[in-house]
Amino acid sequence: MDITKLFPAAQPLEIELGCGDASFLIEHARLNPQTNFLGVERLMGRVNKVDRKGRRLNLTNVRGVRIESAYLLEFLLPTGCAQALHIYFPDPWPKKKHRKFRLINERFTTLAWQALSPRGIVYLRTDDEDYFSQMIEVFAADKRFSAIETPSALAAVVTDFERGFNAEGIPTQRAAYQRD
Repeated sequence: MDITKLFPAAQPLEIELGCGDASFLIEHARLNPQTNFLGVERLMGRVNKVDRKGRRLNLTNVRGVRIESAYLLEFLLPTGCAQALHIYFPDPWPKKKHRKFRLINERFTTLAWQALSPRGIVYLRTDDEDYFSQMIEVFAADKRFSAIETPSALAAVVTDFERGFNAEGIPTQRAAYQRD
């Protein structure tokens, strides 16, 4: 994939894997016009939301693509193209027999490391404690990543899922990992 052809300006790139209704992606793009943002979703209706919301705000730094996140990471993204990956509230696949379908697994750190530029960051959020534990374990096992704090300005930009969970009293679990 030639990322440079997606955007009118050559700028640093951040990718949200599973952008949902694009609430986070659009707001983050609006607040950071000096950065390009790619929203990844497998559902066409959600990709259309990225486009509609971005056009409504005249954002030229945001695009959406319909594809499975792991496939994009493994086969389409140029090595070192992204300065950040955002994965917020991915499907937790809570049944034990379905956990193999989780995006954040033992293989994910290698795919993320390839997609990220040096010192690039993976930002994670979830409401599911079991999945959060798995995320922490997966990144702790890969010495190419170091745990860092999520900047407060970034944590303040919430997703639609997050807003709903927090309204129900369900806290957001956050983690961030920086590539060596």
